[in-house]
Amino acid sequence: MPVDLVLPCLNEAAALPWILERLPPGVRAVVVDNGSTDGSAELATALGATVVRCTVKGYGAACHAGLEAAEADVVAVMDADASLDPRQLVRVTAPVVGGHADLVLGRRRPVSRQVWPWHLRLANAELSRRIRRRTGVALHDLGPMRAARRTALLELGLVDRRSGYPLETVVRAADAGWRIAEVDVDYLPRSGRSKVTGTPLGAARAVLDMSKVLVR
Repeated sequence: MPVDLVLPCLNEAAALPWILERLPPGVRAVVVDNGSTDGSAELATALGATVVRCTVKGYGAACHAGLEAAEADVVAVMDADASLDPRQLVRVTAPVVGGHADLVLGRRRPVSRQVWPWHLRLANAELSRRIRRRTGVALHDLGPMRAARRTALLELGLVDRRSGYPLETVVRAADAGWRIAEVDVDYLPRSGRSKVTGTPLGAARAVLDMSKVLVR
């Protein structure tokens, strides 16, 4: 079954060639350019990806623009910074394609201590605990690789357009009675600095966005 892979993108020219050359068979890349100034969109086009322009700033805005532009029944989302290996995408998509789960998230397993600083691991563990308490779903990571069926995702009516988007996906899916699962994926050294947690301000905004989702 064909799968569309949404890649939210902001200045990821250094990582895109590695990602796009490692796409599994049957996977179409939908690169959502969120205002890059390093030629990411042009490079992605030259490498054969479908490129969507999203002028509304925000991770959630880019994800949702890619979801709307996708055509395959099953849609996956993955960061475009080379921190996740596209060759492992099948681990996340297979349970959805096979009808065994409605939403699958990749649980990041860092390949070294340097990949995931302790303070970010601690923050993720606390967020995961709050998700389990709010939804009853036994998740250990709100990982940036996930997959579900496109129509069902659109029907969730997601409204967050910033860093709370992945969390809102899980919360609304749980409230709708979806079968949610997680599988292990390798977490690699990223290319460049995180757009969400790479600065104190970005991390603070992410915490605020996610806290708003949990209390809705």
